[in-house]
Amino acid sequence: MRKLRMSELNRLSLEEFKNEQKHPFQIALDEVRSTLNVGSVFRTADAFRCEKIHLGGLSPQPNKEMRKTALGATESVDWEHHPHGLKHLENLKKDGYQIWAIEQCEGSVLLEDWQPDLKQKQIFVFGNEVKGVSDEILAICDGAIEIPQFGTKHSLNISVSAGIVVWDYIRRMI
Repeated sequence: MRKLRMSELNRLSLEEFKNEQKHPFQIALDEVRSTLNVGSVFRTADAFRCEKIHLGGLSPQPNKEMRKTALGATESVDWEHHPHGLKHLENLKKDGYQIWAIEQCEGSVLLEDWQPDLKQKQIFVFGNEVKGVSDEILAICDGAIEIPQFGTKHSLNISVSAGIVVWDYIRRMI
């Protein structure tokens, strides 16, 4: 087995990516404070052709430090910053998006049991590294998805959670 060269990986150029149709989902970050976590989410969003990232509240906007983990994805993925949080998600819900918190809470459904309507566009909300998704945003959501875990810890890093949930959604679509 040999390692593939960059020229053999069939990667899109930035211009091609911008013009390519995106998968029908967006990511919303609710007060995610780590610049490196946000950068990793940008990279995941690029990998799975996400429509847009919404950075809510104190979630950092793309900057020099974020480039360490984003590796250029802050240039390829569309994003918006909402300094007063993610209340605008109510408008996106009116536009036909289903909104899912990635959170352990009353009524959450395990990821493997989640049955998305693949004809509707989705928004996945990831919360603060300590507090999770805020109650205010949970009230807007159509439901909550929980990633099963089997160890002694009760949470995953937000960037890991984003990769798991987005991959699971994309694999259902393709």
